[in-house]
Amino acid sequence: MEKKADVERRIIKSLFTVPLKDIILVIVGLKGEAHGYEILKELEKLAIGLWKPSHSNLYTILNKMVDEGLLEPREEYRGRVRRVKYSLTDKGWEYLKTSNNLTLRILYTAIEYHEAIKKKLEGVGKRRQMHRETVMEYLELLKRIRDILDEEISTIEMELKDTSS
Repeated sequence: MEKKADVERRIIKSLFTVPLKDIILVIVGLKGEAHGYEILKELEKLAIGLWKPSHSNLYTILNKMVDEGLLEPREEYRGRVRRVKYSLTDKGWEYLKTSNNLTLRILYTAIEYHEAIKKKLEGVGKRRQMHRETVMEYLELLKRIRDILDEEISTIEMELKDTSS
């Protein structure tokens, strides 16, 4: 039987391998520019330490993103050590903008699935058991999501009010 940690690691890896390009764009976009090691560390943090891509896979993806015109590389030297810092191109910003808009739409669907799965698990006697600390962290996460959504709702309502005037 597979250990819980191995299952979690496999799930986290699969969650990140598909949208890795999008996540890299978010990291670089938020930082302004970043080199590969910084990106690798951020990915590891996002995957709660359970997974990170290999250096060779990351640099293969970064090079492909440069070829696609999403990232712009800039060489910098510290003594004899060469580093490549990446920043978003206009095409990268447009891609990120579109991806961000789609993410908001997907978030709603993901929450619906989350709730449906939770009810289904409870219905088949697989109610999740969480430690109090985990429940508190989950509660804080839900509150942050609520605050973000409340702010987005207000922004959209203001935009709609401005366009109807």
